[in-house]
Amino acid sequence: MTVQGRAKTTRRFLLEAAAELFDERGYAGTSISDIGARSGRTSGSIYFHYASKEKLALAVVDEHFATWPEMIGRHQAVGVPALERLVALSFTVARAFRDDVVVRAGARLWMERKAIDAALPTPFVGWIETVAGLLEEARGEGALAAGIAPDAAAHSIVCAFFGLHTVSDALDGRRCIEEHLYGLWSLLLAALQAEPDPASLLARVMAGTGSSDAGRTALAALPARQGGGDFGGGEPERS
Repeated sequence: MTVQGRAKTTRRFLLEAAAELFDERGYAGTSISDIGARSGRTSGSIYFHYASKEKLALAVVDEHFATWPEMIGRHQAVGVPALERLVALSFTVARAFRDDVVVRAGARLWMERKAIDAALPTPFVGWIETVAGLLEEARGEGALAAGIAPDAAAHSIVCAFFGLHTVSDALDGRRCIEEHLYGLWSLLLAALQAEPDPASLLARVMAGTGSSDAGRTALAALPARQGGGDFGGGEPERS
């Protein structure tokens, strides 16, 4: 491996070690010494690659944002209805927040941005634009209910999606995020679809995205949810 290759590998290793700690403890609760202990590297080695804790935090946030274009690109398949692509994309993002420590850490650092002496990217704007674009496509396909304004609906969907993550993180550490998200879409699709049939659309999405056991459980429970309007937000699952 070249010197540049080794440096890139080391930077990624340090970034992931820092992300683990930022996710667990937050920005203020993490020091360069902590990152050194977690990574097995000296503080001097860390400062060689990242000039300060702020720079390291910014690198984590930048990496968080860098994951989204590739995820969005996975759901641009021609021939798949836009609403299905929107729902499938939301499950891909939900799994990233649950399973990817850099994504989780980037989100937490942005929430703690006032404590970080660095200019962080603005969140949510790109997501609102992406959702609005998919809703515009759905309208062109005749799949969007009359009276739905894509821009306004996109803002509400993004607020609901990220609010759901906040609640799921607090109640069950996002372990049940797919089930909760399934319940949310069951409610939203009933209003968004020109011919409401959330069960069929969600069944196609869940079959095509490799849903977890929790997601399949939610699929089986859909009739009860449609009757009761449950968001799946009862007593958190205990491990």
